[in-house]
Amino acid sequence: MDENDGFEDAGTGTPLSAIAEAFEELSSNRGHSNDLMLKPFCDACSHVSILFSSLGIAFKFAELEYVSKVRDLSEASKIFESLNSILDYDVRNDTVRTPGSLSRNLRRVRQGLDLIRALFQNFLSTYENSLKEAASMAYAKVCAPYHTWAVRTAVSAGMCALPTRDQLLMKLNETNDSVEREMRRYIDASLPIIEYIDELYVSRNISLDW
Repeated sequence: MDENDGFEDAGTGTPLSAIAEAFEELSSNRGHSNDLMLKPFCDACSHVSILFSSLGIAFKFAELEYVSKVRDLSEASKIFESLNSILDYDVRNDTVRTPGSLSRNLRRVRQGLDLIRALFQNFLSTYENSLKEAASMAYAKVCAPYHTWAVRTAVSAGMCALPTRDQLLMKLNETNDSVEREMRRYIDASLPIIEYIDELYVSRNISLDW
């Protein structure tokens, strides 16, 4: 076996490639329907939790919240068929923003997906692919406006404990080339899903500032 074979195969069967593939399939299915089924959505989202754990203590709060919300939505998929049906139910019961409601959980999961998307985008565009800079910028834009001072302070302190670029690649079993390819796949596939979720709220005259 050539000593480079392992590196040539990086990106195939890795956590990042599984996430990218799941969201490409989800985005493709979304293109053939006016709705997004809840079960496949939750299945795709469940792959993302490993990314939060790979980032260490700085994103522990986001990981715990994200995993909890995905679990709740997955359980709800036994009753609700689609994302639309979740919003319809909570709108009827005036519980869209109620803590623990499925619409609120969906909003938080959407933030988690967008946080990873923004982090990847920043990671690929920042000088020398600085993970700390990419993560700080992503958190400040996507999550910080909705978190308490205590949470923001804890996340800021945890940024110093982020893995180095090489450590992250090792954790994700990626190479320099494969990590860029897989991150771009997720960025491209997740954005239409994120925008679709936003539209579910906006079309019902529900603001996104929460």
